[in-house]
Amino acid sequence: MELDLTKIREEIDDVDSNIVKLFEKRMRLCNDVALYKIENNKEVLDKERENIKLQNVISQTKNDFNAEGVEELFTQIMSLSRKLQYKLMTEHGVNKKISFKQVDELKKDGVTVVYQGVEGAYSHQAMTEYFGKNVKNFNVATFRDAFEAVKEGRADYAVLPIENSTAGIVNDVHDLMVEYDNCLVDEIDICIRHALLGNSDADINNIDVVYSHPQGLMQCREYLDEHKGWQRVAQGNTAMAAKKVLEDGISTHAAIASKLAAEIYNLKVLDENINRNEDNTTKFIIVQKEKVYKKDAKKVSICFEVPHKSGTLYNILSHFIYNGLNMTKIESRPKTDKSWEYKFFIDFEGNFNDPATLNALTGIEEEASKLIVLGNY
Repeated sequence: MELDLTKIREEIDDVDSNIVKLFEKRMRLCNDVALYKIENNKEVLDKERENIKLQNVISQTKNDFNAEGVEELFTQIMSLSRKLQYKLMTEHGVNKKISFKQVDELKKDGVTVVYQGVEGAYSHQAMTEYFGKNVKNFNVATFRDAFEAVKEGRADYAVLPIENSTAGIVNDVHDLMVEYDNCLVDEIDICIRHALLGNSDADINNIDVVYSHPQGLMQCREYLDEHKGWQRVAQGNTAMAAKKVLEDGISTHAAIASKLAAEIYNLKVLDENINRNEDNTTKFIIVQKEKVYKKDAKKVSICFEVPHKSGTLYNILSHFIYNGLNMTKIESRPKTDKSWEYKFFIDFEGNFNDPATLNALTGIEEEASKLIVLGNY
C-alpha cells in the first residue's frame, strides 16, 4: 500500500489537537486537586501516587520503546501539574516560608568585620572597599576561623572569596557556607592586579624564589614560565607571601601580591600587572549571622541535594524555566558522607518578594532531598 505523507500529517495534526484538549482538561482537574490540597493542608508531591500512576500508564503500552516514551511523557505532565499547584499555593499564600527579614540597608556603622589572611591581602582590600578603611576589623588564619567568628558574635560580618574569573570557585568557602548557618547578604568584585614584590635591594634579574598563594602562582603562570629558573613556593595567601619576603630579608626572594601589600610591607615593586589577564576578577561575599535581605535584592543563592537517580537534577532545574527565572551559576561539590553523590550550588535572579521566586523555591524544597537558602542580595 502506498503511503500518503500529506494524509498521515493531517491525522497527526488531528491527534495533536486532541492531545492539547485533553492536556488542558487534565490541567483543569489539577487545578481542582491543588484547591483541595490547599483546603486540606496536603503536600503537592505525592511520590507514591506518582509511581503507581507511571506503572499504570506504562503497562498500557505495546512495546519497550513506547513504554520508555510514555514514562518520560507522563513524568513531565506530572511535573507540570506540580508546578501549577505550586503557583496556586503561592497565590493563596500557602508556599515556602522564607525565614529572612527584609531591610532597607545593611548596617555598616559601628560593626566589626573579619577576613581571612593578613593585612594587604585581597580579602583585606575587599573589606576596605566595601566597609571603608576605618571599619573595625581583625584577621584570622583560615576560612573556618572567619565563619566561627561570625557564629560566636565576635564579628558582625565576614568577607570571603567565593570565585575567581580564571581560577574558578573557592571550594572550602562553598562547603563552609552550607556547614555554618550564616547568611549571604552581599558581594563585591575586586579586580586582581598582581605585582612582583621584593626587598629594597632586590633586582629582578637575580630573583630565584617566588612566593604566593597557589591561585596567584597559577594566574601568573605565563609570566613565571618566562623565568624558568624561579622556584615557585605556595603560601597561605598573597599578603603572607609579601610578609615572608620582608621578614626573611633575602634579596633574591620575591612575592606575587598586590601593590597595596607593597605599601603595607614597604616592598619594592619589581614588575606590575604580571597576571596578563585584565579581566581577572575575584568575587567576595559578605556573610553575617542574621538572616536578612535588602528589599532591592536581585540574586538568590541556594544549595540543594537530589536523589541519585536519572532525571532528578533536570526536574529541579525545570522550576527555573517554568517560572521564567534566569539561572546565572551552577556548581557541584561532592557530598562528604556519600561517595559519588553531589550537592549543587545555584545562583539565580530573583527576590523573596517575587511570586516566581517563591514558586521555584517551594517546588525545589518539595522535590529535592535537601534545600538550603543561602541568601538574597
